[in-house]
Amino acid sequence: MKVILLNGSPRANGCTARALKEVDETLKNEGIETKAFDIENNNIRGCIACNGCRKTGKCVFDDLVNKIAEEFKTSNGIVIGTPVYFAGSNGSLISLLDRLFYSTHFDKTMKVGAAVLSSRRAGSTSAFDEINKYFTISNMPIVSSSYWNEVHGFTAQDVEKDAEGLQTMRNLGRNMAFLIKAINLGKKKYGSPKNEYGSFTSFPDGL
Repeated sequence: MKVILLNGSPRANGCTARALKEVDETLKNEGIETKAFDIENNNIRGCIACNGCRKTGKCVFDDLVNKIAEEFKTSNGIVIGTPVYFAGSNGSLISLLDRLFYSTHFDKTMKVGAAVLSSRRAGSTSAFDEINKYFTISNMPIVSSSYWNEVHGFTAQDVEKDAEGLQTMRNLGRNMAFLIKAINLGKKKYGSPKNEYGSFTSFPDGL
């Protein structure tokens, strides 16, 4: 069982990294393998809607997106962390997620997802919603915690003082581990949910 940890901050050792570290350690204590990726200052461009991925099975821009995609395919879940900028996620992270979720055509049903936010004071809940939408369009259960999945602080040292925030991260890690294990047991006993495909409402008649 494996979980991807994606740090969507340009600062590899900042507030977001400190929050993800707490989740990482908790997952490992629960017997879950982790694989970490940092967006840092990688030049991540947005999707250009070329649909080249439908022919090759991967994004035409061969960068961090495709590296994450390889791990995502065999993972049981993903934790996406971001700093909050103007009540939203880091723009480079959103470009990465657009391409990652659009270019990967493998089944994501019952892979679990969690968003982790770091903000100085506010704006985190709208960024939280923004990331969770990638999961809900992909048949992925969202992992919750004892509070919204966020920490507060201007530096990693500030986050160390956020006792409730770090507690929330540990609870998130335990909940994620439990959900992954429960889903695996459910698949063995009941199989995976069967999804319907084929209907595509586009209103070509103009109505």
